[in-house]
Amino acid sequence: MRNDINCLEPKGRETNCHSVLNSQLTLSKYSYIKKKLQEFWQKISKTLLADSNELQVWQKEDRQGNKYWCAYDPQTSKSFSSASEADIYMWIEQRYRYKNHVGIDFSNW
Repeated sequence: MRNDINCLEPKGRETNCHSVLNSQLTLSKYSYIKKKLQEFWQKISKTLLADSNELQVWQKEDRQGNKYWCAYDPQTSKSFSSASEADIYMWIEQRYRYKNHVGIDFSNW
């Protein structure tokens, strides 16, 4: 007795469902790898083209598909992340106000 699960194709022929599932998983893995390579290339190009003292803001996505924002201030080495774009704006504003209020020029650090 065979324990294979079989699927019917439109022409009435049977095919092994494992091969269908494997091809779908392979496509899914390919899409995931392609996405990660694109993200990696974007990070490299942004890093190479960005001013090293400029504030950096980018959006990321976790494994569940939830998007969130990240910010990094290389002049102070401070970073912040939040799901809210408004929180990122507030953090940037606070960093800018602190820098101007205290009168410290972080560009030489």
